Amino acid sequence: MRKREYTLVTGGAGFVGCNLADAFLSEGEPVVVADNLSRAGVQHNARWLREKHGDRVRIEKVDVRDAERMRSLVQGARRVFHLAAQVAVTTSLEDPASDLQTNIIGTFNVLEAARSMLNPPPILFTSTNKVYGGMEEVATELAGRAYRYADGRRGVTEAAPLDFHSPYGCSKGAADQYVRDYARIYGLPTVVFRMSCIYGTRQFGTEDQGWVAHFARSILGGEPITVYGDGHQVRDVLWIEDLVRAMRSAVDRIDTLSGEVFNVGGGAENAVSVGGVIERLQEISGARVPVTMADWRPGDQKVYVSDTSKAERMLEWKQTTSWEQGLEKLVEWLREADLTTPVLPLSMAAAGAKPAMAKAAP
Repeated sequence: MRKREYTLVTGGAGFVGCNLADAFLSEGEPVVVADNLSRAGVQHNARWLREKHGDRVRIEKVDVRDAERMRSLVQGARRVFHLAAQVAVTTSLEDPASDLQTNIIGTFNVLEAARSMLNPPPILFTSTNKVYGGMEEVATELAGRAYRYADGRRGVTEAAPLDFHSPYGCSKGAADQYVRDYARIYGLPTVVFRMSCIYGTRQFGTEDQGWVAHFARSILGGEPITVYGDGHQVRDVLWIEDLVRAMRSAVDRIDTLSGEVFNVGGGAENAVSVGGVIERLQEISGARVPVTMADWRPGDQKVYVSDTSKAERMLEWKQTTSWEQGLEKLVEWLREADLTTPVLPLSMAAAGAKPAMAKAAP
């Protein structure tokens, strides 16, 4: 690979990263995946990329906290998608120092590497809806078995006040603002995606992150599910291929979008309760598992739905996969996948129990 000819995807062996890398690689574009390979399941994705694309993909085992290595990789890239992060609220509560170092310092390293260049590449950073906090000031009401906004709003806009809850919310929120401000102060071509619940193929979800895939894997593997809250909380879920299209559109338009922030999710059309997702997955799979309830998690919103109108307008983008269709695709992929990654609830992990293995239903 000659200099400045590859796309760099940090966290590229993760769920979103490997799907994004695959999209570029499938069109013949070289990709460098930078990943420390620490998250369960990512080794499967790295192997899948290598087997499918061969020498067009280069896997670099590197941590974003390594400023020198990140500088070298960023300086050789034509575009950068910065996805590498500590991604779970629960993990941030247990180890806030590592959460801070990965999410803030790691992002700072990417930005500083780009700032040192005469012609820096465009950078897309994946933030989170958690930057808006628990949104306790927004009135909600229970309608049947799902919460909704009491004032009838379709979703949360980018103008909503920031209110970081949990160490994870603080670290991602701070990184979010660094990325935005480096466009404003230093003129770096950056854009921020505040993402809602993304799901799809190549996702090895766990109880603390990637809940849609975790529920699907648990149901197919015959494992019980724990829901934190009452199951009536609502999220707008977005199929992975729709997200990848939005990400590519944003970077392609970086000349006019630099410094912008977008709320990206399934929108009002794909807003569904946690309980509704579980019921639909059980219908699709023909399997049922015990479902128990536990206490709400810190900063968990009763309703979070993205108002995607800004993204739709400025990215010329629209979600095309309904949540019902997406769940069907997810189950189909899980049934065909070689799932050797364990389904391990947090309660079992804390107790040191041996995990059960998720097996696809015949």
